[in-house]
Amino acid sequence: MHVVIVGCGRVGSSLARNLVDEGHTVAIIDRKSAAFERLGKDFAGQALAGIGFDRDLLRKAGIERAEAVAAVTNGDNSNILVARVARETFGIERVVARIYDPRRAAIYQRLGIATVAPALWTTERVLRRLVPDAPSVEWVDPSAKVSLVERSLGKAWAGTRMAEVEREGIRLVAVSRLGSAMLSSADLVAQEGDVVYMAVAHDAMIHLDTLTAAPPAGHGH
Repeated sequence: MHVVIVGCGRVGSSLARNLVDEGHTVAIIDRKSAAFERLGKDFAGQALAGIGFDRDLLRKAGIERAEAVAAVTNGDNSNILVARVARETFGIERVVARIYDPRRAAIYQRLGIATVAPALWTTERVLRRLVPDAPSVEWVDPSAKVSLVERSLGKAWAGTRMAEVEREGIRLVAVSRLGSAMLSSADLVAQEGDVVYMAVAHDAMIHLDTLTAAPPAGHGH
């Protein structure tokens, strides 16, 4: 497929090289021509200097035949503009925008633009290492109605069937145990230290703290 990338920093250049290596065609845009040095002399894609949300430049980059657009400059406003032009002017469905402000990222997720918020991503992972019970939302669907959530199970869950985690609005997807992940099964029994990945409806998020701390009364062992 053809992909248009706006922003040739570390993320954009790495993305461009990986896509080309996988056999895709790539056009990458950056304000500064010097940025293209990151691509290497053997880069087989197209490199264009200019403003990433300029419609004429996007046409030169082949956006009319593109199946995906990634806006990964260092500026939220530029990335949002690129994403909106790609979606609203050219009808590209697969659009990803790098958004540093997590509050903005949530807004654009709801508008159907997939966002990557680097600061939030890093903070969550550091927090998870410091505070084992800290929640982590791995993914939110564009309508913000379903999230994929990682949680550590409380000690009280040990010896209880994993299936007891499920209830209305919460589905167990996978379990990580001693550094190895596995899909959930009906007879899988929880062990101390298990980390679970759950698909959670928006309305059920408020129940997660209670649920992961201990099994419901009358359930389990």
